[in-house]
Amino acid sequence: MRGVAAESLDARTLNLTLDLSLRVGEVLLSSGAGAADVTATMQSLARHLGVRHPEIDVTFTSLSMSHQADPGEPPIVQIRQVKQRDIDYDDLTKVDRLVTAVLTDEIDLVEARSRLAGIVSSGHGSPRWLVTGAWGFMCAGVTLQLGGSLLVVGLALVAAVLIDRVQLAMARRRLPTFYLQVAGGLVAAVLATGIAAVVPDVDVSLMVTANIIMLLAGIGFMGAIQDALTGFYVTASARILEALLATAGIIAGVSGGLTLASVVGVEITNVDPGRAGWVGVGMLALGSAVCAAAFAGATYAPRRSILPLAVVASLAILLYSAVREASDSRVWAAGIAAFGIGLVAYGVAGRVRVPPLVIVVPAIVPMLPGLTIYRGLSLLAEGGGSTSPGLLALVQAASVAVALASGVILGEYVAQPLKREAARLENRLAGPRLVGPLRARAARRR
Repeated sequence: MRGVAAESLDARTLNLTLDLSLRVGEVLLSSGAGAADVTATMQSLARHLGVRHPEIDVTFTSLSMSHQADPGEPPIVQIRQVKQRDIDYDDLTKVDRLVTAVLTDEIDLVEARSRLAGIVSSGHGSPRWLVTGAWGFMCAGVTLQLGGSLLVVGLALVAAVLIDRVQLAMARRRLPTFYLQVAGGLVAAVLATGIAAVVPDVDVSLMVTANIIMLLAGIGFMGAIQDALTGFYVTASARILEALLATAGIIAGVSGGLTLASVVGVEITNVDPGRAGWVGVGMLALGSAVCAAAFAGATYAPRRSILPLAVVASLAILLYSAVREASDSRVWAAGIAAFGIGLVAYGVAGRVRVPPLVIVVPAIVPMLPGLTIYRGLSLLAEGGGSTSPGLLALVQAASVAVALASGVILGEYVAQPLKREAARLENRLAGPRLVGPLRARAARRR
């Protein structure tokens, strides 16, 4: 199909090409990809298949694509609605490889459509209970980061499992996400109430904090800021509104559970999510690695990517901790750590054959400002004499989110030309070598 002009395509082929591009964009957008990446992928795919200069519009809930071969003829317009937005890095990786196969002329339009249909219609090799366990281990990793004891780590794991099963049952009844978040916060607070009644000495604040981070981890903070930085303001606004609404649901659930505790006469005085501090370097790195790896498992990331991204996450949190201690600036620490993630994610993703997004998002999850957003909205909801603390917390959360997104994007911008220059240097140095990257040259000679 290379070099075929859209004017020479028959109407059926043109429609199938637009439909393929839209379906690919739908999978990418629903899995958390930024609108700029979705648009660029759809543009490349359509252009390679012979459609020159299509008009593409990507929003949070829909994608549209049109082409007008001649000004005197009516344009062909197709629209797809994004009905499901569950992060699925397995499908994302398969679709990314499908696009690469099309762009390298390994498969044609018909085969690409057939493979895409198989990807979106087939299930996963891993049973659903493994995802539930992964969410539990993610909470355990967060609790390790916050310095919790083994008992608190275990309680956070159990609470996360219960939250996931409750949310899964509600999702099957097609309840909106807001109510799922309310239920998740309520389960966390009620369980904390029960534990405080039985074992008063346990710090249930850490358990609730870990559960809140789990509930906020799947929300598209990164995608929202990336869309805003790349000029897709409508999509960015919708994602931010979704994040704020989901956070409001968590606040409602947790406050409801604490109210229930006071009604039944259980006193919980130490539940203050967001104030827990971090611990030693070793536990910080271990907790971050477990958190990132478990989040990747919960979002169906390919297994070959889990260990590398866990290493990236642990190194990033150590860099974050070092910069924050040296500069006393959380924003600069987040930006520099995110830049490091973006810088290495491009190469790591190429090694394990996944899109860089699969490496970047899990590695950044331990540094997401979800708790700061929660705390800011909680302070605003409480009211009182002044709203300044709540607004200050929200501004700080926004600053950290922008630093994370901009740092990752800048790291990707720097990494891509560096990789190209490294490949050119490798070509110039090709020959008998005792050490160095030999695999690429050997593959080209076959």
